[in-house]
Amino acid sequence: MLVETFNRTPGKTGLDVGGENVQRFFSESICDIELHLGHLQILCTLHPDFWRGKPEIFDERLSDWIESKYLHGKRDRTPIRLAMAPIGTNAFRLRPVSLDEQGIRSGTLRKTLSKIS
Repeated sequence: MLVETFNRTPGKTGLDVGGENVQRFFSESICDIELHLGHLQILCTLHPDFWRGKPEIFDERLSDWIESKYLHGKRDRTPIRLAMAPIGTNAFRLRPVSLDEQGIRSGTLRKTLSKIS
């Protein structure tokens, strides 16, 4: 599944999972998920609003990891897409998204760029 970062306060970044992903990949009976961030593993609590139209995951350790890996030194705070792949019951691996996963293939990109020019 593709997820996006969100940033409401400088230095405080979380993940917006998206409503469709919540319905497809998460059971309402869970209150915690395990995230594998490279060699790190953290347990994140899902806020009750996660199930009520605000499908966000925020944890200080997750925020620190995203900030150091992807946002360090960047002034532009536009959301970053990441892949969140299920690897077990209530466990997910978070990693960068390839261009193919983003739906950007070289041919599609060339066509898009030629329309813009």
